[in-house]
Amino acid sequence: MFKKSVLMAGFVASLAVSNNAAATIVLVETNMGDFEINLFDQTTPKTVTNFLTYVKDGTFNNSVFHRSIKDFIIQGGGQRYTGNNAAPFTEISPRSPVDNEPKLSNVRGTVAMAKKNDNANSATTHWYVNTKDNSSNLDKNNSGYTVFGVVTGTGMSIVDSINNLYVPGGAFREAPLRNYSATDLANKVPVTAANIVTIERITIINDSPTTAANLNPKPNTLAGQNADSGSGGGGSMGSALLLALAGLAGWRRRKV
Repeated sequence: MFKKSVLMAGFVASLAVSNNAAATIVLVETNMGDFEINLFDQTTPKTVTNFLTYVKDGTFNNSVFHRSIKDFIIQGGGQRYTGNNAAPFTEISPRSPVDNEPKLSNVRGTVAMAKKNDNANSATTHWYVNTKDNSSNLDKNNSGYTVFGVVTGTGMSIVDSINNLYVPGGAFREAPLRNYSATDLANKVPVTAANIVTIERITIINDSPTTAANLNPKPNTLAGQNADSGSGGGGSMGSALLLALAGLAGWRRRKV
């Protein structure tokens, strides 16, 4: 009887560990190469459910990476290419926003939700990958940005290649362009669909409950703090970083 109780207790304990480690892996296929994201289902369940709803209904298919800031982030999931160089992107219609879950830190390689400025619970379709450790600002700015996954394996080589692309400005704003340069822009070479970084599809490739067991994501310990008060020796952010953060938070204000 004692042995049976011990065995049952061990089984329950192992089950609890498995549930705490539950995660889903998705494959992001782009025209720059593919990368995998391991999602933190148990840590940020509302955000992961929201993201997977869009994955399952194909919302992200044929969307674009419309924003890239070198050594900061690449952002996608919320816009499509129109083919019109005067107004190249159109917004994807979102569902209702999801509650903020700023439990994990915005370190390099993590994937998080963009949202409206001064509105913590406003994330819908837009998501980004941190291309460096942005925890000192994004963990606390706008009540903290929800990290819900991490790029695994060699996937950051693809993310970095996107982050290193030329960004033309103008109507294309902060969009990274493939096989396009400042010389092309000066010569007024038109941008085509081949130049756009396209998310061809996102699919679930592994829904095992133990895929995140060894990832050990860094917790967010700064959520709720004043974003302007701890960002360097002077106690305030530089103007360039403020503009970058404003863009990340205020994407819904810039519809095309």
